[in-house]
Amino acid sequence: MVDLSVVCKIPDVKCGTSDPLPILHKFHHPGDLTIAGIVSMMYMFSKPTTFIECPSMDLFDGTLVMLQIYQHVLALIFAVEEINENPKILPNLTLGFHIYNSYFNPRWTYQASMEVFSTQGRFIPNYKCDNVNNPVAVIGGPTSEVCLHMADILRIYKIPQLIYGSAPVTKQTTQTVFYHQMFPDVAHQFKGILQLLLHFRWTWVGVLSVSDANGETFVSNILPQFVKRGICFDFIERFPVMTNSNDIAVIVSEGMETSNIVKRSTADAVIIQGEIDTIIILRMFHEYSQLEDTSVKGKDKVWIMTTQMDFTSVPFQRTWDIGLFHGSIVFAVHSKEVSAFQKFLQMRNPTSDKEYDFIKVFWEEAFKCFSPRPMVNRQDGEICSGKEKLETLPASVFEMSMTGHSYSVYTAVFAVAHALHAMHSSRFKHRALVDEGRMKLLGQQLWKLNHFVRSVSFNSSSGETISFNKNGELETGFDITNWVTFPNQSFLRARVGKIDPMAPREETFTISENAIVWPKSFNQAQPLSVCNDNCHPGYQKAKKEGKPFCCYDCIPCPEGKISNQKDTENCFQCPEDQFPNDDQDSCIPKYITFLTYEEPLGITLTSSALSLSFITALVLGIFIMHRDTPIVKANNRSLTYILLLSLLLSFLCVLLFIGQPESLTCLLQQTAFGIIFSVAISCVLAKTIIVVLAFMATKPGSRMRMWAGRRLSISIVLSCSLTQVAICIVWLATSPPFPDLDMHLVTKEIVLQCNEGSPFMFYCALGFMGFLAMFSFIMAFLARKLPDSFNEAKFITFSMLVFCSVWLSFVPTYLSTKGKYMVAVKIFSILASSFGILGCIFSPKCYIIILRPELNNKEQLRRRNH
Repeated sequence: MVDLSVVCKIPDVKCGTSDPLPILHKFHHPGDLTIAGIVSMMYMFSKPTTFIECPSMDLFDGTLVMLQIYQHVLALIFAVEEINENPKILPNLTLGFHIYNSYFNPRWTYQASMEVFSTQGRFIPNYKCDNVNNPVAVIGGPTSEVCLHMADILRIYKIPQLIYGSAPVTKQTTQTVFYHQMFPDVAHQFKGILQLLLHFRWTWVGVLSVSDANGETFVSNILPQFVKRGICFDFIERFPVMTNSNDIAVIVSEGMETSNIVKRSTADAVIIQGEIDTIIILRMFHEYSQLEDTSVKGKDKVWIMTTQMDFTSVPFQRTWDIGLFHGSIVFAVHSKEVSAFQKFLQMRNPTSDKEYDFIKVFWEEAFKCFSPRPMVNRQDGEICSGKEKLETLPASVFEMSMTGHSYSVYTAVFAVAHALHAMHSSRFKHRALVDEGRMKLLGQQLWKLNHFVRSVSFNSSSGETISFNKNGELETGFDITNWVTFPNQSFLRARVGKIDPMAPREETFTISENAIVWPKSFNQAQPLSVCNDNCHPGYQKAKKEGKPFCCYDCIPCPEGKISNQKDTENCFQCPEDQFPNDDQDSCIPKYITFLTYEEPLGITLTSSALSLSFITALVLGIFIMHRDTPIVKANNRSLTYILLLSLLLSFLCVLLFIGQPESLTCLLQQTAFGIIFSVAISCVLAKTIIVVLAFMATKPGSRMRMWAGRRLSISIVLSCSLTQVAICIVWLATSPPFPDLDMHLVTKEIVLQCNEGSPFMFYCALGFMGFLAMFSFIMAFLARKLPDSFNEAKFITFSMLVFCSVWLSFVPTYLSTKGKYMVAVKIFSILASSFGILGCIFSPKCYIIILRPELNNKEQLRRRNH
C-alpha cells in the first residue's frame, strides 16, 4: 500500500532511461486567491508495452507524457496572467493557481483533491493552518473519470468545480450543483451527429465507444434514438478496458479483434464516442493491425468523433502515420481564436520559465533533447538549448492554435474571475471583506460562489458571450471540424459547420459539403455509408429476412405505379391523367382517344355499315319491284317492308357510335339502337307467329283463320316496340347516357366514350331484345317443318340462331375489351346480328326472285303443299 502522505517524494523516471526525471506532481503560482487545476498530463500504462522498456519501476510503471495537454496547462496560466493584468477584474486581488497531475488515476485524483484544502507543502487532509493561497474554484479534466473522482472529495467542501473535456455520469443531484460544465448540453451534440448522418444519408454506420458510464449511456440511451430515425449499425464495439498487468495480452487481443471488425465492416462512417486519450488507443490498435500478418484489408473510414475527444499522442507515436484520421469529422465546443495566445506560447521555454518544471519535461519529449542535471552523466542525445521553437513542431506533437479543450480551460478561469468580481461587488460582500479577515470569511462563504458562477455572464476577449444555463452547462454550440492530415505529421482543423441550439430551428444545424475533405480512398467523392446500393427510381425497397431494416432488396414497381426517387419505400400511382413510362420512374400525360372516322378501324366499320345499308336498300327495292309475286306476298308483305326498313336503320345507326361522343349522339346511340332492333325482332316474331297461325288455320273447323290477319302482326310489332320505347323513356328520364372521360379503363389513354348512365337500364333494354329473339327463335324452331313452299320458319330459325349467338358472345367480349374497342365490339355485334337476319331470311327469296323466277308462282307453292 502506498503512503499518500509521502507520494511527492517518490522519484520520477523516464521510460527507456536510467536518469531521474522530475515529473512534478504539482506546481503552483501564489496569489491572494487561487484556482486549482486538476488535469492528467501523464498517461498510465499498467504494464510496459513493446515500445517501452522500464526495467525498474514502481508507481510510475509505463508513465507516458501526453504532449497535447501541455497546452491546457498553458491556457490556464495565460488566462490567470490576463486577469491579473486587467484592472477591471478583481482590482484589489491577485489570482494564483495550483495545478495537479492526476495521471488518469483515481488515487492521484483523490490525493490532488485533498491537497487543495491542505497547507501548502504539508499534506494533512482536511487541515489548513494558513490564510494564503486560498482556493476558490477547481478546474478539472479532461476525462469524466477525473471529474467524477474529483467531485467525490470536493463536493464535501461545496467548492465550485468547472469541468472541461468530458462530464461524468452521476445520479447524485446534490453533487451536480457544485460543478459547471465548460461545454453545452451533450444532447445537442448527439442530435447534431444524427442530423449529420441524415444529411449525408449515412444509414449504415459503425460505433466504437469507451467502456465506462458515458459509453454505456451512449449505447443504451442515444443509439436507440438513431434507430428511430432510420439509422442501422453494422457493429457496436467497445474499446478494451485497461486494468492490471495480467490483462495486457487480453487487451491487445480484444483490440486486434475490434480493429478487424472495423476493417471488415461495409460501413463507410464510424462514430467514435470516447475521451481525450481514445485516439492514443485507436492509433495503437491500428498500428498493431498494420504489423500483423492478416488478410483483412479494409478501406478508409470517415471517423465521426465526439467533442470529448481530441488529437493526443504519446512520444513513441510521433513517427506513426496520422493519415488514419484524414477526412475525419470531429465535433468540438464552439471557440474562437485568442489572438495573444500564440505569442504567449512562443515566449515559453524552459530557460525563461524555470519555476515550471513541467515545461522542461514537455520540452525534452517534444524536441527529443535532455536538460543537464547535477550528478547525472548523459552522453547520448542533444542538450535542450531553450531556443527551440514550438512552431516548428508538427501539429501531431503540438498545436500553436488554441484547441477546443484549451479554450474551455481559458474560459473557465475567466468565468471564476467574473463570478468573484460579482460576488465582491455586492453590497454585503463589500462591507464584509474590507477587513484583514476577508480571506477567512471568503472561505466560510465559499459555497455561495456557486450561485455567482452559474449566473455569470460576460464577454470574452474574443467577443463571445459566456454564460451557463440552469443545469450548469455552457450556453454555446458546437463546431463541426474536418481534419486534414499532411505527410509531415501535421494536420489542419477546418471548420465546416456548426450546431447552434440558440438559433432558429432551420439554422440549428449547418454544414458546408464543398468544404469537406474526404478520406483519400473516396477520391473526394461523398462516401455512401449504406448497407447496400440505393434502389434506383422505378424500384422500391423490399425487406431482407434476418437483416436490419437498412438492408433491403430492390424490386421493380408493380404495374401501373412509379417511384421517382432513390430508396422509395412504396411505389405510388400516377395522377389520373398520366401513366407510368416504360422505366416506371416518371409519369407521362395520357392522350384522349375515341373511335374516329379517320382511323383504319373506323373506316372499316363505316364502310361495312354503309355497304350493308346499301344491300338492305337494294333488297327492299327488289321486294318492292316484285311486290305482286307470290314469294313477296307470302307471310305478310307489310311486315317484310317494315323489317327491311328497320334493318336499314340499324345499319345506319352504327354511324352514331363513330366519332367524338357528344350529348345528343350519346342519347341517340342507345335509344335508336334499342328501339330499331326491337322493331326488327318484333317483325321477325310477328312473321313466325303468322306462319304458325296460317298453318293452323288450314285445318278443317279451325278458328285460327280470324287471328291470322294483318291486325295481329301490327299489334305484335306495336306492342313490342312500344314496350322498348317505354324502357328507353324511363332510361332517359332517370339516368340518361352522357359523354364521359374514363381515365382508368386503359393505362395510357383517356377514353372519351358514352357512359350508359344506368347500366341496369342498358341491360334491361338489351335483355328485352334478347327475350324477343329467344321467343322468336323458339316459335320458329317449332314451326320449321311445316309444309310450305315459302315457309320462312326455317330461315327465321337460322336468323335468330345467328342473332342470339352474336349477342350472347357480345357480353363477355364487351366486358373484356377496353377503350374504343368496346365501341367497336358493340358496332360489330349490331352489324353481325342485323346481317344475320338479312342474310338468313332474305337471301333465299332474292335468289328465287332474281335467279329462279320460274319458282316464283302459285303452282310451285301448291305442289309443295301437296
